[in-house]
Amino acid sequence: MQHDMLMRGLGSHTQQDYVRHVRRFAAFLGRSPDTATAADIRRFQLHQHESGVGPAQSMARSRHCGSCSS
Repeated sequence: MQHDMLMRGLGSHTQQDYVRHVRRFAAFLGRSPDTATAADIRRFQLHQHESGVGPAQSMARSRHCGSCSS
């Protein structure tokens, strides 16, 4: 994953954020994010909303998690 981010030209801070968000998503799922479905991502978004995560941060996390296997 980190090699892919390097190839995309992402900066080190962006890479760290990406990895942190993917880890949170994986912990929520209880399995590899590569196996996530659209429904899983939607459940994660709802979970974040219910946990008080703001919309901007929630969307950033969902974008990262939705591209885990890209």
